[in-house]
Amino acid sequence: MESLLRALAVLAVMFLGLFQQGAGVTSRPYTSVLTVPNGQRWGTWREPEMCPDQFFAVGFSTRVESRQGKGDDTALNGIRLICGKDEDHNFMYTVESHPGFWGEWSNPQYCPSGVLTSFQLRVEGSQGRKDDTAANNIKFRCSSSPLLEGSGLDWGGYGGWSQVCVNGGICGIETKVEDRQGRGDDTALNDVRFRCCDRAQQVSSLVPSPVIDR
Repeated sequence: MESLLRALAVLAVMFLGLFQQGAGVTSRPYTSVLTVPNGQRWGTWREPEMCPDQFFAVGFSTRVESRQGKGDDTALNGIRLICGKDEDHNFMYTVESHPGFWGEWSNPQYCPSGVLTSFQLRVEGSQGRKDDTAANNIKFRCSSSPLLEGSGLDWGGYGGWSQVCVNGGICGIETKVEDRQGRGDDTALNDVRFRCCDRAQQVSSLVPSPVIDR
């Protein structure tokens, strides 16, 4: 019975995305911030959220509102990081700066190995009096080289790649989100920046040999 319950728990994590939520922190030492130049201007930067200490982003999911036809489109609403430790995917946390307002969360995507180290954002330029959507989709590069692309929409285009986390990986997220506009034009997610953390250095356990005076 115990093995059956354990198997069901694993399946729940894999297929339903049931991760430990709310365990992210707002403060953790980080070494750099990844940005891109093509984010949109609407909204405000929300509270950053960080993976727990020694955890790094090994995957992600996106919240996307589907095409609304003649309605108001917002496309990409939220980005959720999935934090793992030492490539152990048996126990993970999810962190997000702001969940957005509309749409459904996608199934998680993971690096085959390694961690997320850089990103690229797909953004639609200002449409004037027409419907603005701002951020539409996102791509991540893993430290093991594969590219992962979100489930967003195809308005706008991708800008350049961000800088790269060198000695570790992405460990935190901060999003720029426009509040609900009522009867106005909603855009939801406009921009995002990620924080890099270094991996802890391995400390040698060797005891120095004693110095012998002669």
